[in-house]
This record gives sequence, C-alpha cells and structure tokens, in this order.
Amino acid sequence: MTQGAGQEPVVRTATLRDFRVPPYAQVPREPLLPHPGNVAVGDEPPEGYTPTERDLPVINRGDTVQVQAVPETRPTGETGRGPLFVVGDVHGYLDELLAALHEQGLVDADGRWSAGTARLWFLGDFTDRGPDGIGVIDLVMRLSAEAAAAGGYCKALMGNHELLLLGAKRFGDTPVNSGAGTATFQAAWLLNGGQKTDMERLQDVHLQWMARLDAVVEEDGHLLMHSDTTAYLDYGSTVEDVNDTVHAILTRNDADECWDLFRKLTKRFAFRDEGGAQAVRDLMSTYGGQRVVHGHSPIPYLLGEVGSEEGEDVQRTVVDGPHVYAEGLAIAMDGGVTMAGKLLVVQLPLHD
Repeated sequence: MTQGAGQEPVVRTATLRDFRVPPYAQVPREPLLPHPGNVAVGDEPPEGYTPTERDLPVINRGDTVQVQAVPETRPTGETGRGPLFVVGDVHGYLDELLAALHEQGLVDADGRWSAGTARLWFLGDFTDRGPDGIGVIDLVMRLSAEAAAAGGYCKALMGNHELLLLGAKRFGDTPVNSGAGTATFQAAWLLNGGQKTDMERLQDVHLQWMARLDAVVEEDGHLLMHSDTTAYLDYGSTVEDVNDTVHAILTRNDADECWDLFRKLTKRFAFRDEGGAQAVRDLMSTYGGQRVVHGHSPIPYLLGEVGSEEGEDVQRTVVDGPHVYAEGLAIAMDGGVTMAGKLLVVQLPLHD
C-alpha cells in the first residue's frame, strides 16, 4: 500500500461535550478491563485519536509469527555490557509491570533493580487507560538510578501518550490547528483514556522527565522506537537529529507544533501490509539497525484478531510473546495489556 495510507486519524470539530470529564476519568478502573478510551465522544473521534479494539480493521495475514520469548542467561560481552531487554506499552498497569520485570529477574520481590549490568529499554506509553500511570513513571525513574548504580541502565523512549499528557497539561483546552477543524490536547487526552488521578499527581519532575525522552535509539542492531510509522523520517536523517528535533519542538512549547508531532507519532501500521518490509528497510537504511522493535499497535490486531458486532462472541488472540513480521524485520511489543492481553518484557535478540 502507499506509505502512510490508512494511518491518519479521523478529524472532526470538537464541541463543548468533548471537555466534559467522563466517568472513567473520575474513578480509577479495575485493571484488565476494556478501556473506555476506545469510545469517542460524538459521532467520530478527533484527529490524534489512537484507535484500538473495535476501531481497527481486522487483519488476516499469514506472515506474522508469534514468538515465545525464553529467558536466556548470557555472559557479559567484551564491552562489559549486560543483556538487553525491552518493555512494551505499560499504560498505567503498574502491578503487571512489576510482575513481568520480576519474572525476567530484573527486579526483586520488593521491586528493586536486581539485574546488575543488564540494559533495559521501555518503548513508551507509560500512562493513560490503566490505573496508575504516575506510579509507572516513578518506578521507571527509580529503576534508572538503581540500574546505573549497579553498572547497568534503565532508559525509556517517548510514546505518543507522553506527548498527549504533556500537551494536556501544558495547553489544556487551547484550540490547535489540526488542519481540518478544531482540536485540543485536553479532549484528545480524555478520549484516549486520560486518568484524572494521573493528572492530579503529575508533578514538574514528571513533566521534565517526559520532555527529555528520546524518540528513537539503536542498540545492538535493534532500532528501537515507539510507533510503527515512518513519520520519524520527517524529523531528521540521523537518530541524533530526530531526538534533537523532538526535544527542540517540546522546548519551544508551541501548541500547534506539538500537536503536529503528536499527530505524526500516533500513526500506525506502516509495516504490516504490502510494502511494509520496504518501509522498515527505509528506516534502517537511514538510522541503522537490522530489525525495528516497536510498541504502539497491539499485537492482536497485527495478528488478525477477529472482532464482531456488539453482543456477539469475540475471538481473541492469546499473546504469549512478541511478534515478528514484515519479512522478519519488525518486532511488535505491545501485548495489549489494556485489552486483557499481556505486558511484554523480553530479552533481545529473539531466537525465532
């Protein structure tokens, strides 16, 4: 398919009803329930709405491979670096994150770093939809310090929900130029599962931390990014250029410019259909790496989860591990924890 086709969110003009705080944003929800952020207010979602669950088309492809990640003990390399791990989208599910990290031996029973020189990368989307997004950020910040003290590291990339939360806090209901009507960060944040408790607990240290996150990085031949889109190419011809450009946009604090960044990094599905492998190659030829590792798009949809009309049975894909697709060049890491899936923490490289 033409690159980028089908990835642009639908746009409509926001009304006053968009700014009402919905019930799900007032009271923390129980984990592992379908998140109300999937339901738009009104007839159509605004630009920047991240489609999940029933919004997405059913994909039935035979070239996706589900990989069971098997923890492997590997000796430290000549450089002294420990094994490399990645974490998919967390979306506020702190308990599930701690359990997954503990299962991989990265934290102990008290949630403290226990992996020595191991390297851990989070692929973004720490908040929204789940019950404790700020708790997730606090954990990642603490583990970063503990890992560094042990000779390893814990780092994080910027997801579209970090941009969304930053925008909602900075700009609120200030209208932004969506190119096809009126939109606001506040409305988009609420429609995408923004939690009132997260906003109430959000502090300057969290905002500063999110604004400084990189957008893309290359590690051990893996090109790590949040979104399965080639929109990163709009921001620079090197990894350093992309990250510098994103940081500069957030520093300038212009609502329209920040919205355009959010909109582009909300695109998805660039690697799944015909031409998807070439899209991955385009990214790697520019930024390096032999495989792209991303979150953002839930694995059940990349595999072809079968949905049905309201009230009918839904056949759900059981997610046991990451998925390799696009001729083996892309690894999807969003296990769909917000839809009763699995929060994935895996060691790279995968042996499939």
